[in-house]
Amino acid sequence: MKKKQQQQQHPGGGGGAEPWPRGAPAGGAPPGPGGWKRRLRQLPLLRFSLRDYGFCMATLLVFCLGSLFYQLGGGPPRFLLDLRQYLGNSTYLDDHGPPPSKVLPFPSQVVYNRVGKCGSRTVVLLLRILSEKHGFNLVTSDIHNKTRLTKNEQMELIKNISTAEQPYLFTRHVHFLNFSRFGGDQPVYINIIRDPVNRFLSNYFFRRFGDWRGEQNHMIRTPSMRQEERYLDINECILENYPECSNPRLFYIIPYFCGQHPRCREPGEWALERAKLNVNENFLLVGILEELEDVLLLLERFLPHYFKGVLSIYKDPEHRKLGNMTVTVRKTVPSPEAVQILYQRMRYEYEFYHYVKEQFHLLKRKFGLKSQVSKPPLRPQFFIPSPLETEEPIGDEEQDDEKWLEDIYKR
Repeated sequence: MKKKQQQQQHPGGGGGAEPWPRGAPAGGAPPGPGGWKRRLRQLPLLRFSLRDYGFCMATLLVFCLGSLFYQLGGGPPRFLLDLRQYLGNSTYLDDHGPPPSKVLPFPSQVVYNRVGKCGSRTVVLLLRILSEKHGFNLVTSDIHNKTRLTKNEQMELIKNISTAEQPYLFTRHVHFLNFSRFGGDQPVYINIIRDPVNRFLSNYFFRRFGDWRGEQNHMIRTPSMRQEERYLDINECILENYPECSNPRLFYIIPYFCGQHPRCREPGEWALERAKLNVNENFLLVGILEELEDVLLLLERFLPHYFKGVLSIYKDPEHRKLGNMTVTVRKTVPSPEAVQILYQRMRYEYEFYHYVKEQFHLLKRKFGLKSQVSKPPLRPQFFIPSPLETEEPIGDEEQDDEKWLEDIYKR
């Protein structure tokens, strides 16, 4: 009787043989817990729990969502990623030689959100000549004095830019725009900045006295400026802390790279760090006006479809003659005390300027260009570079910038 019961309990056969050695028969019960454990010991890679499986799937989901949000939040344009791969994985400091001869990718959307008083007249005049020579679409704006936009204005401008015929290069005085935020393709940005004190002084005297193009330009630009304000001594303006010579008026360059957020117009670390981040992620090149020829060389190297031959045009005597007409007149240098005060008020601007300058010099070394070495200043606490012949006075107050360029171009 006991033997019969044992056979019923072990239908697969008697003795100590393992039940169902080739798997459970059709319609039969699954093997007991001991049988599964022995099989799993033979396949160690399959040992995991449902909790482990859920953790892996959750990690994969978070990674995918993070990648998606990064792209929607304005990740680097594809062209910049390709360019970084082209330049190689080594750092600029480790590799000073020229890159291997390859063909760079061609961006069809470029934005030059030019900073006022930083050589933009020269560059735009060059772009007008280059656009006819190379056949790209140069898109300009009739608005020259509105850099800060509402959300609706941003959407409208991005829509107008994105629908332009490609390849295009769009230029306007406007703070950085995040195209990805409104569902557009993020373009490649370029820009040029200069020493902050020099930029401020150029703007200060240009608003009052214009340039060599005509003695009455300044009267047209600033018709409401009172005579006592027009002839206000620069030292008095700085030392007496007039609004024009103090913050937030002096916080000018960083917002062009920080963006349209209200905090981008508040002098501080937040705007500074955000501007640096945008330079790294969205700008192909931010050059230094004091080294304009090297800027043009790199633009020609990076964007040959737009800037091929730009340096020969820039060096042409006729072009240089037109550029010299835009030099600000009656400009004077403030006292050392006044410049020191300006430097302290513009400390965030200078931190950003030196950061950009360092990145620019690293990039030059990557392509075998030697950086210009300036002599140490007589007073180490401040430094005003000597004015360039191609110094370009242009500010937010200017209304007829493109009309002037057309007149010059037709001569």
